[in-house]
Amino acid sequence: MDKRKVIAAYRSGLISIQECAQILGLDSRQMTRIVNDSLLAAEPARPGKRIVTR
Repeated sequence: MDKRKVIAAYRSGLISIQECAQILGLDSRQMTRIVNDSLLAAEPARPGKRIVTR
């Protein structure tokens, strides 16, 4: 399962932090760090796509 979807489910209140950690196979401390990580909050850039500015 995609980590971003699991974290989004936690943030929307569908699952608890413990359930989120269990799905991802992490302990609560690791889970807190990942949820707060700003890199997972943003959609990752897709390889091959370029942003062109003029």
